[in-house]
Amino acid sequence: MHFSDLLSTASKSLQRNIAKSTLTMLGIVIGVGSVVLMSSVGASMEKVILSQISSLGSRSMVIFPGSEQEGGASQVFAGHDSLTFDDIERLEQLTTIESVAPIVFMSGPVKRGREESSAQILGAHPNFFSNQNMEAAEGRLLDIYDNDRAARFAVLGPDVKEELFGESDPLGKEITVGDSSFTVVGVAQALGSQFFQNADDRVYVPLSVARQATGQKYANYITMLATASFDVAFADVQGLLRDRHKIENPEDDPEKDDFIVHSSEQANAILSSVSLGLTMFITTVAAISLLVGGIGIMNIMLVTVTERTREIGLRKAIGARPRDILLQFLAESVALTLLGGIIGLVFGLVFAYLIAIIAQSFLSTYVFAVSVPSMVASVVMAALTGIVFGISPARKASLLDPVESLRYE
Repeated sequence: MHFSDLLSTASKSLQRNIAKSTLTMLGIVIGVGSVVLMSSVGASMEKVILSQISSLGSRSMVIFPGSEQEGGASQVFAGHDSLTFDDIERLEQLTTIESVAPIVFMSGPVKRGREESSAQILGAHPNFFSNQNMEAAEGRLLDIYDNDRAARFAVLGPDVKEELFGESDPLGKEITVGDSSFTVVGVAQALGSQFFQNADDRVYVPLSVARQATGQKYANYITMLATASFDVAFADVQGLLRDRHKIENPEDDPEKDDFIVHSSEQANAILSSVSLGLTMFITTVAAISLLVGGIGIMNIMLVTVTERTREIGLRKAIGARPRDILLQFLAESVALTLLGGIIGLVFGLVFAYLIAIIAQSFLSTYVFAVSVPSMVASVVMAALTGIVFGISPARKASLLDPVESLRYE
């Protein structure tokens, strides 16, 4: 039997009872659709997370006060005072650290006339901008001279500029930060989200000004840039802070520290672990779904063999070989699973696209993404399911005795 004859016969057989064929494919459709949907959402979230850390270089790290046990980085908002400026002076002396930039938060509204913004106010050391790979979109960023003379200058994030000035030029204009007046000297380039915080909704003032206004003797967090080897710098920072804070931690347990060091390297490692876990989860779901769908197909094909016993006998009587009968039923099984896989692929992509549209209203960095290897693998696995679970019914059909088959009622 030619391949074209196999396809033609399988197509006619499936069209003979569309309702049964549709119900038979349902398990495969759901299985493949679930795999495509989850892999697409996973690929989209991977892009979101990568966008959160893309602005940080491989040598960047951030130190937060507080411990993992106390709630981690959330302690920066609770006024935890474990990172003193004496610590910062010692960190600056490390040869493995290129630059150190402490941050002090200021409170109060940001106003310009009747316009007001609830932006986060950061007292930033000038090194902060280079550590974060930030550039100015308009004007300039704060420099060391602004910090040394406690100049009342401010740099706006693009969202704050839009809220306070709209389309007008903000450079040289006065704004009120807290109870003090500041002159706008620049607008930072858009960064989007960093670790799920809007980095464009900020106002930057010199660190010296923020320290005078708050009277703080500690930093809310510190950004740093390693000179070369990140691992060596990371170990030096941990060792120095543990020594200064009198922390005995030979087993290197992060929960015993009163500080947390985060980095883009760690974020990438976590992302790789999450991606691996997600892949394993998707594979498990696909295997279970296709197993259920395959069992359903085998059951239906066994029933089909019984229903078409006379047809099989007639085909054998006119010269069809057992091999032809086997290939005919196997082709029908594969056609069912392959068609179900394609339909599931389409439905999975449609639902993933709809989720992307909805998610973008909450998370602007969310984009529709697909995992081509997962899509191809799911359809191939669907076809293999048809072969594996179709062999038994096809073999049963091929072994039927033609004389007994013709007598079957």
